[in-house]
Formats: sequence, C-alpha cells, structure tokens
Amino acid sequence: MSTSAELQANSNLHPIAPLDASLLTITRAETLKPLPAPGYAFDHMLVMEYDPLRGWLAPEIKPYGPLPLDPSSNCLQYCSNVFEGMKAFLGPDGKLRLFRPDKNMQRLAVSAARMGLPTFDPDEVLKCIKKLVAVEERWVPTEAGHSLYIRPTMIGTKPSIKVGPSSNAMLYALVLPVGPYFPTASPTDAGVSLLAVGEQVRSWPGGTGGFKLGLNYSPGFVPQQRAAELGYDQVLWLLGDEQKVTEAGAANFFAVIEREDGGILVVTPPLDGTILPGITRDSALTLLRAHAAAPSSGILGLSPTLAIHVEERTLGVPELTRAATAGRLLECFGVGTAVLVVAIERIGHVVHPKMHTIEDIEMRGGLKGLGQVGRALYHKLSALKEGREQYSGWSVLCE
Repeated sequence: MSTSAELQANSNLHPIAPLDASLLTITRAETLKPLPAPGYAFDHMLVMEYDPLRGWLAPEIKPYGPLPLDPSSNCLQYCSNVFEGMKAFLGPDGKLRLFRPDKNMQRLAVSAARMGLPTFDPDEVLKCIKKLVAVEERWVPTEAGHSLYIRPTMIGTKPSIKVGPSSNAMLYALVLPVGPYFPTASPTDAGVSLLAVGEQVRSWPGGTGGFKLGLNYSPGFVPQQRAAELGYDQVLWLLGDEQKVTEAGAANFFAVIEREDGGILVVTPPLDGTILPGITRDSALTLLRAHAAAPSSGILGLSPTLAIHVEERTLGVPELTRAATAGRLLECFGVGTAVLVVAIERIGHVVHPKMHTIEDIEMRGGLKGLGQVGRALYHKLSALKEGREQYSGWSVLCE
C-alpha cells in the first residue's frame, strides 16, 4: 500500500486529531533561572507536534531545553521554517496584554500553508501561547520601552532528504525579555540610517516575501554586514531597475512628503507579494486613514487642520530623491513589532556604480528623530500596546 493510501485508510479508521488547547499540559521547571536572563536560557517553552497518522498531539508547556530533531529533518534540509514575532506588555493596571494576536496567528497559518506544513486552528494556538506567557510572567520587564518578546515557530520534522513538503511538524514558542531594537534611536532626536541595496534582493514577484519564513531573512545577513561596514544601521531593500522600495531591514517603510497644496502625503509600498503584511503596518494605516477621514476626531493627536492623504503604491528611490531635493521629504520611518516606529534619518544610495559613489537622501531640515506623523503614531501605538488606551479591541488581555 502506498504512503498516501495508508494515510487515507488510517484516517478513515482513526480521525486525525485537531490541535486542541484543552489538552495542554504544564510541567513546571524544578529550578527557576535567575533574573536577568543568562543568555537565552529561560524557564519554559511551549511545544506541540503533528504526526500524519495521529494528527496534533497534546500540546505541552515544559522546561526550556533542546529540541530532539533527526539530522535529516525537512527543516534542516529544505528550510521549511516559519515564525512569528509578538510581544506581551505590562499595562498600568498590572495586567499583561497582547497586541492584535489574532493577526499573528492568522499570518502564521498562512505562512505554514505556503510551505506545505500541516494546518492548525489559530485560536487554539493562541490559547496555548497565552498560557505560556502566564507561566513566564516573571520575565516581563517593567522598564519603559521594554516588553516580553514571543517567538512562535513551526518547522517541518519529517525525517527524509527527499525533496518535498514535510508531513510531520513541530510548533513551538519561546519568550524572552527585550528592550529597544535600536538602543541609540530616539523618537525625538535620533534615528537610524539605511543603505539602499538593489543588486541583492530580499524578495521578488511571485516569491515568498509576503510570508514570514526563515529563508527570507538569512540571505540578508551579508548585505547587512556590508551596510554596517559603510556606516549604516540597516538595509533598504530595492527591487528592479525602477529601484522600488520594499522593506527597511525587517520593517515596513513609510515616507511623509509635503504636497504642493500644503497637505501631507503618507505613502508606503503596496502588499504586492514582495513585502510582509506587517501588523504594525496595518495598524498605522488604519489610524492614519481614521485621521484622514475625520481630522477633528483627535485619534492621533494631530492638528485637525492637518490634511493627510494616505497611499499604498509603488515608491522608488528616484521619487524620494526628488522630494528631498525639493525640500518636501518631511520624514521617513520604519514600523514593525521589533521597532514599533523608528525614524530613518538618512538613506544612502549608489549614484555612480562604477565609482561606488554613495550619496545620502536626508529629511528636510536634517531631521534626526520622528516628525509629527511618525511621532503621533509612536505615541498612539505605544498607548494601545500597553493598554493605556483602547481601539477596536486591539489590546487583548493575556488571561
């Protein structure tokens, strides 16, 4: 009997078990590690496994430690690895909150499907993650600007070097306390610098740039090193002869340009499959459009007379250069789970490839921190994530 026929026959006799959070078991570590954390060794982790004959096994929270993997596992041979990035915040009421975690779980499921990994119920995974955060509550930092980072990961564990999707999988999550992603950046007076890179690409049309896969990030390590050697903090990924902007490092890119009519244009690249559909990006766009529709609402704390126009469209280095030359490039910033909202103070781009001449695009007035739009988003998103404010149920108690 073939493997596929065997699986079908078995599933007819024994229905495949869905992922069920009610079966979660918790085994507490006998000895807790000292605070602060020594490296990446924390107390507990969440682990759940998928077997093609039995379905999802009971999830468990157990002491943090190495994972048992066969050397021929699909994830080691063909990089069938997907992940998410989330944060838990301690609110002023002492309660833990997650920010739009349902979106993270939906994106994890979409990424897993793109890699041919087994399906799962996002809500059940989220229930287990909330339990893990509750177990690891003592690791949640109390300092301003700090949080508990949550890394759900799904890997293909089928022991075979045959090229193809993995029928076996492991979904696990770990947590660790983190501070600011760019410690030297400040919303008020310091940003980061980017080196525009187009000869090496992060993603391409029809590729996997719109999914959160491990294989999307490692090819960026060498360009990032080159950018650092030239004095830049991160890479601005370009695509094609038009030098289309895709992402700023691992963040979504926004530019704020003064219009000829005195209004302000906020533009970000579209979700065309080459960039990650960031949750912070979606949140920023939602808030900006809410202000644009009703400036007097005060949703972002901006002047009710400030006319904002929001566009998701192709944005290239030539347009940024023209706007900067005309004195109309007010600010650029990146948004994402790790950075929240970070100012981009200059963008280096090669103007003479043969001579390797690099010129910097700078913001109007030599702006270093966030401008009025980026600063408004930073404060609003911070308040929402920490539970000081509420909007559309985005801030979710971790109970």
